[in-house]
Amino acid sequence: MHILLDRVAPGRVSAVRIAERPGAVEGVSVAERTELADAELPEFVRREEAASHPRWVWDDTRGWYPRLLGAGVRVERCVDLRLSHAILRASTLTAGSRLATAPPGPWDAARVLDDTAEPPADAATLFDLDHAVEVAPPSGEAELAAQQEAVAASAAPARLRLLLAAESAGALIAAEMQHAGLPYSVERHDELLRAVLGPRPRFGRPEALETLAAEIRAALEAPDLNPDSPPELLKALQRAGLMVTSTRSWELRELDHPAIPAVLRYKKLSRLHSANGWSWLDAWVRDGRFRPDYIPGGVVTGRWATRGGGALQLPKEVRGAVVADPGWKLVVADAAQLEPRILTGLAGDTAMAQAGRGRDLYAGIVATGAVEERAQAKVAMLGAMYGATTGDSGRLMPRLARAFPRAVRLVEDAARTGERGDIVTSRLGRSSPRPGGSWLAVQSAASGSDSTPAEERRAVSQARDWGRFTRNFVVQASAAEWALCWMAELRNRLARLTPDGAELTAGPHLVYFLHDEVIVHTPAELAETVAAEVRASAEAAGRLLFGGFPVDFPVTAAIVDSYGEAK
Repeated sequence: MHILLDRVAPGRVSAVRIAERPGAVEGVSVAERTELADAELPEFVRREEAASHPRWVWDDTRGWYPRLLGAGVRVERCVDLRLSHAILRASTLTAGSRLATAPPGPWDAARVLDDTAEPPADAATLFDLDHAVEVAPPSGEAELAAQQEAVAASAAPARLRLLLAAESAGALIAAEMQHAGLPYSVERHDELLRAVLGPRPRFGRPEALETLAAEIRAALEAPDLNPDSPPELLKALQRAGLMVTSTRSWELRELDHPAIPAVLRYKKLSRLHSANGWSWLDAWVRDGRFRPDYIPGGVVTGRWATRGGGALQLPKEVRGAVVADPGWKLVVADAAQLEPRILTGLAGDTAMAQAGRGRDLYAGIVATGAVEERAQAKVAMLGAMYGATTGDSGRLMPRLARAFPRAVRLVEDAARTGERGDIVTSRLGRSSPRPGGSWLAVQSAASGSDSTPAEERRAVSQARDWGRFTRNFVVQASAAEWALCWMAELRNRLARLTPDGAELTAGPHLVYFLHDEVIVHTPAELAETVAAEVRASAEAAGRLLFGGFPVDFPVTAAIVDSYGEAK
């Protein structure tokens, strides 16, 4: 049973019961329609959850679920129509559907984001950051019918249904994590900052940064230098005789000069102070909780983004401030070598699956004789997935290809597809965007009869850049799908450990997610059980994506009092 919630008037909600009709393509079947006042909705949802566990259908989980959570109401399942629309609109599996071929409409409207993981140049995020608008969507009934039609007629209905269910479950999890919050100690955060930065200044730089600034000025003989200004710092470095073209840390590490250690230390501490210093603490931590605003599907690969707070970039220096409540524990879990293992499953590479069976994958690659050292195995795998062609990666790639031809062939084929300007698709059905107009213009100019060598070189370079994007897209997007299935399965298992009718935070609950890592806040007596459920959920996610193919997804689960103790 689906129950669709639609806003019909200010303060009024329509609840439409929709009968299940698997495979139907001619629209939804309305069984009953009820109109409610906003104030009546939480109790209505509570009753229906207890009676029939329906799948709730709404335009945007972010607009409905936080209010229900605030009233102490949890839901088991939902369909997030906006997230699902974005997937079906772009997927190669539904390319011929009416939904995919329709002109842009309200369901394609954008939302404001920030803190997104950066895709390659020209690779759009799911939402347009510069021209974000909020448009009230039309009735959800028509959209649900269009989505069901598109899935039923697609090239892989089962995979798409799993993807849409996982994406919608992710939206529920994001709202629940914001509601529960990450347990956070203001006092501990202040202690950690003082240990590396010195006392909190009333204004200006902290003591440690002032000391380092003085060292840098002295070493570069630049008494008026502002080390926070990249142009000033670059000029001072060049005046000191250093052949440097930027102030990026990776370039500075190659230099031999007395000022460089202080510059690198300054950059690191300055970043900590600006991104997660005392001002961040004042803005983002309330009542012992950090509540970031997660945006599921915020990046084209399906990875999450956040709106402010930098939750996806919480530095090691302050992780010790993430502290469990008295009588509770944190279960910090992360999946080992997730993307290489996803590649193994995507390619059906039995040799690579065997190399990672029950052990560290990189050590297993060494054991095959493909490379001599674990570090080489890691460099070679990263080169395969990200398209590195020079240095150690370029030298080791042929050896990796001989040992694991199916895995390497899959990413190479994805790269060639991107270089042609075509689309690649993840395991469950999320597809990459096409390159933008500027990319196409460059390729067109280079193919003309009067093209210049410079235009041709630029076209080749851009094509290779896009090929590196599609090479990684197919792996990263599939890894994001695995992570969603992992979290969705874990969420269900944690719910069974919570007393019936109890609020979200009464039992073990998810409080943090970062690509291949989760944190569960749990009563101490359930910590070992939760750790076992975390591992079992990873195994279940692997089966959902790859069936019986023997690829392992090992997860480490540390039971700690503080996030800082886990690594």
